[in-house]
Amino acid sequence: MVNWLLKAWKLFMEDKGYEIIHAPIRDTSNLSSMLRSIHVGLLCVQKSPDERPNMSYVVQMLSSESTLPLPKMPGFFLEREMVDEGSSSSNNRKCSINDVTNSIVEAR
Repeated sequence: MVNWLLKAWKLFMEDKGYEIIHAPIRDTSNLSSMLRSIHVGLLCVQKSPDERPNMSYVVQMLSSESTLPLPKMPGFFLEREMVDEGSSSSNNRKCSINDVTNSIVEAR
């Protein structure tokens, strides 16, 4: 299973962010605006919540041409190796594990 957020971040960090954009749309004159939107989006999903911009800063970044900080690795995945007992190391698989707890509050 491919983690698309991680793939987008890697492409962006390799200066290949344009590959994230659907080809027919990529050929329009708004490529720099689209890449800036991707850049801001990646800043919003950084691993540490303290490093994510607040909404007023997001609006400011999208409406200006100021230099943006490089986004750090996204935080919505935890990569672990899944190893079956008795399998060789060449058969190891990586997966994304997301844990969530839901609580339902009911009146007495």
